Amino acid sequence: MRYLFLSYCVCAISFGKAQQVFNKQQPLVHTFSIVAKDGTTGELAVAVQSHWFSVGTSVPWAEAGVGAIATQSFTDKSYGPKALALLKQGFTAQQALDSLTKADAGRDVRQVAIVDNKGNVAAHTGAKCIQYAKHILGTNFSVQSNMMLGSTVCENMASAFEKSAGKPLAERVLLALEAAQKAGGDIRGMQSAAMIVVPGKTMETWNNRTVDLRVDDNPKPLVELRRLYNTHLAYEHMNNGDLAVEQNDMAKAMAEYNAAMKMFPANLEMQYWTAITLANNKQVTKATPMLKAIYLKNKNWLELTKRLPAVSLLTVSDADLKKLTSL
Repeated sequence: MRYLFLSYCVCAISFGKAQQVFNKQQPLVHTFSIVAKDGTTGELAVAVQSHWFSVGTSVPWAEAGVGAIATQSFTDKSYGPKALALLKQGFTAQQALDSLTKADAGRDVRQVAIVDNKGNVAAHTGAKCIQYAKHILGTNFSVQSNMMLGSTVCENMASAFEKSAGKPLAERVLLALEAAQKAGGDIRGMQSAAMIVVPGKTMETWNNRTVDLRVDDNPKPLVELRRLYNTHLAYEHMNNGDLAVEQNDMAKAMAEYNAAMKMFPANLEMQYWTAITLANNKQVTKATPMLKAIYLKNKNWLELTKRLPAVSLLTVSDADLKKLTSL
């Protein structure tokens, strides 16, 4: 809080009527970020890393079928929802940005980037953002950074994003963040990171984020964000497997479950539901040793197996159930 208070006081001296520009609720999120659109799928993304606690609650904003925004430096969080509202009214990324900065007396210390659902990008780096501070606009993306250790962070981000064409959008923006850190990153170090990916078309509010990951406090936030993203991918395979089971496509279900297990072979839950699916698919002989190995590591899974028949999630004969529940 001491740094926040001192910075607030300095701004009051520098900008005169600073109480109208800043307040203690505006975090000093000096950082690097990327906003982007996938030219093929239409997905929209925003990703960020900073030496500031819980950057994911301040910088990244996105809405399916609308756009993605990064608001940083002396962060005005309202830029996120306000920009999305303007985009929904038909404003382009540049028009939305111009509207917001024109009305903001603190524009000189703001850094903002917007990508809209058509791939238009716009960015603003205030003249009084702390060096090194800049942004680079590219096809379907913008990268931006401030208070960087070196001067090539944005160039490295842009290059990494462009060279990864063809990969999933989430992977591309994560690679961009990793490239930024390799170029020196935030002069103060690392603390938090976040990534949001939304579909290119409007979705139900409860189903409008493809990826939504945050690391609030970690000495190596990008390493942790990468781990979470890999976990996300593994559970996507699990979800796809569950859907295949619902559709009675056991071949696809097993392929998806096996893909998940290969990514996280030590994850007991992935092993467990794969075994249960095998049992339900009349492959009790394969399921039995898998389940017994799981029970030896954690007997709670044995108790869970006993409860599944009552809700029709395990549909085997009494004889097979005895095999599956005996150690």
